[in-house]
Amino acid sequence: MKTITILGATGSVGGSTLDLVEREPERFKVLALTANCDADKLAKAAIRTNAKRAVVADESCLDDLRAALAGTGIEAGGGRAALLEAAAMGADWTMAAIVGCAGLEPVMAAVAEGGTVVLANKEPLVSAGDVVLAAAARHGATLLPADSEHNAIFQCFDSARVERVRRIILTASGGPFRDWPTEQMRAVTVEQAVAHPNWSMGAKISVDSATMMNKGLELIEAARLFPVAHERIEIILHRQSVIHSMVEYVDGSVLAQLGPPDMRTPIAHCLAWPDRMETPMAPLDLVAIGRLDFEAPDPVRFPALALARQAVEAGGARPAILNAANEVAVAAFLARRVGFLEIAAIVADTLERYDPPAPETLDAVLQVDGEARRLAGERVKDCLV
Repeated sequence: MKTITILGATGSVGGSTLDLVEREPERFKVLALTANCDADKLAKAAIRTNAKRAVVADESCLDDLRAALAGTGIEAGGGRAALLEAAAMGADWTMAAIVGCAGLEPVMAAVAEGGTVVLANKEPLVSAGDVVLAAAARHGATLLPADSEHNAIFQCFDSARVERVRRIILTASGGPFRDWPTEQMRAVTVEQAVAHPNWSMGAKISVDSATMMNKGLELIEAARLFPVAHERIEIILHRQSVIHSMVEYVDGSVLAQLGPPDMRTPIAHCLAWPDRMETPMAPLDLVAIGRLDFEAPDPVRFPALALARQAVEAGGARPAILNAANEVAVAAFLARRVGFLEIAAIVADTLERYDPPAPETLDAVLQVDGEARRLAGERVKDCLV
């Protein structure tokens, strides 16, 4: 029986993971579930799975969690220290699905235990790639990618013959505004931005997909995960979201992983790896899909792609600054404080104003992240919606 911890259990990825785990209770034992502040949903999940511990990161929600778990015997915790303790319970398999850089410290705590850590959030590798990878090597932890694109690459990538890989091809749906002119995008609403055409995702990730910053972050993450120079990682639009990514080899062969646009497929691959497990998704019906389309993304309408490419090329602190500024800008957009096109502009401005030395420790990464957030926050105040 594999012991499981889910960091971010009440989000979309956490929910998909729970769905799979609960279908095979004889295979999985849940140690800990965490959430930010949704005490009711977290408690219900903990009770259903007979988890040992449930934790809310926001300590103000702890009383509600305790009340919901009263009489169950499930331990309740709240706050940063409790979150890190839950991550460090020594689970065989940890799903890291906390949105944003808030997931970095819990990921590091899980990595230090030496088990399998599944990365569904891009930010730890984007902001602290070298630090996370060094920690995984030091503690003997296995990192698996649950993001659909990186999981697809993982399934197609021949790690024993890296020199035979010519390029990696990341596919992108293009989001809801892939056909909109720039002028039309100036008036994008929050409701339009979170309505992804293919995937069911949280608000922040949906906005990142709409700006295509999501694909820029994936570019940086792929450069961390796979030993291929970033110049050989290409991004193409694929509207149907059926091919999740591809790997091209020197002989011209291109291997692709196909599947429905449902996160349970890559999560199941990580849950069972190196084996495979049943999922509830219907078989992929290529005849019904009918066609697979591809096109190049427009770097003018989607400047986030160029910003991410420049950040990974420069290295050092640049990816961490990019990520921090984007989180601040997206949060401001969701709060209706800035316009849609201001998101990339705030990121660009923060990168221009801040260029510290490369961070070599977790504390240094967090310092860079904090200062970048401060500067991005100043830029938000200058925006008028």
